Amino acid sequence: MGKIVAVTGNEACAQALKQINPDVCAAYPITPATDLMQRFSSFVNDGKVDTELVLVESEHSAMSACIGAAAAGGRVATATSSQGLALMWEMLYIAAGTRLPIVMPLVNRALSAPLNIHGDHSDGMGARDTGWLQFYSENAQEAYDNLIQAFRIAEHLDVRLPVMVCMDGFIVSHSIERVEYIDDADVKKFVGKFVPVHPLLDLDKPKSYGPLILTDLYHEYKRAQHEVMTKAPRVVLEVAADFEKMTGRKYGLFETYRLEDAEMAIVVMSSAAGTTKDIIDRYRDKGVRIGLLKPRMFRPFPFAEMADALKHVKAIAVLDRADSFGGMGPLYSEVAGAVMQMDSKPAVTNKIFGLGGRDYLPDQAEYVIDELITIAKTGKVKTVKEYIGVRE
Repeated sequence: MGKIVAVTGNEACAQALKQINPDVCAAYPITPATDLMQRFSSFVNDGKVDTELVLVESEHSAMSACIGAAAAGGRVATATSSQGLALMWEMLYIAAGTRLPIVMPLVNRALSAPLNIHGDHSDGMGARDTGWLQFYSENAQEAYDNLIQAFRIAEHLDVRLPVMVCMDGFIVSHSIERVEYIDDADVKKFVGKFVPVHPLLDLDKPKSYGPLILTDLYHEYKRAQHEVMTKAPRVVLEVAADFEKMTGRKYGLFETYRLEDAEMAIVVMSSAAGTTKDIIDRYRDKGVRIGLLKPRMFRPFPFAEMADALKHVKAIAVLDRADSFGGMGPLYSEVAGAVMQMDSKPAVTNKIFGLGGRDYLPDQAEYVIDELITIAKTGKVKTVKEYIGVRE
């Protein structure tokens, strides 16, 4: 067992970065990720890591510097939130398209306008098609564990893609929780030594990154990029198995809770899953067969595995902490894609909740389950997309 501490999610992630000791970290502070990088910068200042911390003038520059350092042959990390991620948009595609294993904690926060500094998933969901792997964390322990595993996954020779490790702004990033730290030596051994692939600083073998590709090869390149992404789930599970041997903590592509014999299911990510589990327990005590599926890996999305986990239920409620204006919630759209692979398709409904950090309360989970009971009985969904916890 490692050291048990009471820390925030930001502090836990800063500790993980300290233990991993990346070569370069380029950062520009933005709420609520500021505290994470501020804590890590103190480790740099105190000589507890060898990291070259590059302080830049914007998040676009932060990702640009990370791309340069990763292409040069270094282990690289940064962190951001919300508008900062949005300002990186151009560079996110370049990091993924050039297969640079940059790791970035993303402290999820609402996007403007209007300005809001609190947590929802609009930033991460907006970046879901940039080519980055995405992991979502329910609590500080998961954020810490996911971040350590992220380096192994990103740097695996079958993957070599950038990774976002997401946690809910303020709800997880600034709340103090019980976290079990792994010993420094064990983290170092688990992550392993960084192996550069085609580094620009190998002057004996000159190379270029991101050259011009027009219609003759671009289409094929993007298909290859997708094919690389499809290899990630196997690597994610292999890394998780090694992590379980080290810590006893088990991770998969998603987590299920009381789902095996359930007639109905709620699909929800991140911190809201904890509240939902408590309400599921209450309904289970009343004989209601309700379960939960909590996605951990959102990109690449595990369509087949999720379809298999949900194939026996009659009704599913997908809860999105982000919206797609004029469309369905982003998580709902992915789950619906998984459902389409089933021979017998359950009824699926979409609930938008918690935008801009609005509290997700037990009565909202109760409302969702009560509606699922009716849907399971009738097979009919009255309103496919609905906003819950919203003032009329």
